[in-house]
Amino acid sequence: MSYAPLKMLQHDPIMKRALGIEFERLHPMLRRQYSITSVSGEVGKGAGMMTEVTHGPAYMLPFLRLGARRLLLFPETGKEVAFTVENYAYVDALGRETITWTRTFEFATERRFDEYLIFNERRRTLIVYAGSHQHLAVELKASVDSSGSLCLETACQRLYEFAVGIPIPILLSGVAKVRESFSEERDRFEIDVTIDNWLFGHIFGYKGWFHHEVLPCEAVPSYVYPKRTEQRD
Repeated sequence: MSYAPLKMLQHDPIMKRALGIEFERLHPMLRRQYSITSVSGEVGKGAGMMTEVTHGPAYMLPFLRLGARRLLLFPETGKEVAFTVENYAYVDALGRETITWTRTFEFATERRFDEYLIFNERRRTLIVYAGSHQHLAVELKASVDSSGSLCLETACQRLYEFAVGIPIPILLSGVAKVRESFSEERDRFEIDVTIDNWLFGHIFGYKGWFHHEVLPCEAVPSYVYPKRTEQRD
């Protein structure tokens, strides 16, 4: 699949377009992290430790195992799990500015959890496509709290299979909440992610810390790109 742009969009950072003037309230380290674009020639790379990785009851395991096959959630849990994240920027096959969250968790079996963030111009909202085949499209509400941390919460969700988008009822949706902050005292980024369901309770989560730096980038490696690119109008 070719990833040459079909049309040129503005290349302002995705998170800046979503937050507007609130972007300036982010901690400067978070602003720097989310300032890379497809034309900036940069990549963000982080490494650290997830102090806790969790999932819900045992009946969740078949779904988590299935998700692991498409780089979307996984069944392992643990404490002090080594973690890396890569933020690459590119213009996808549909001409959309895209940022990757390529996360790797070092269990006995290495697990990846991939997401692709875009800004939908018509809806004026962030959308994250989850997994290697972008099976799940989720609208994100973004805000900045009083400490300058980035807060994300999922809204409408749609499952894509066989090129058909199926809306997921709220009672069956996994509601994710993310808080990413920068600790001046510890000189590191800190992250807290929970995914819960209204009926079934906790599904998945992790929290911990990482160091992150923005580096020059000559090309986006092939393993970062999704196997399939979906569009949500």
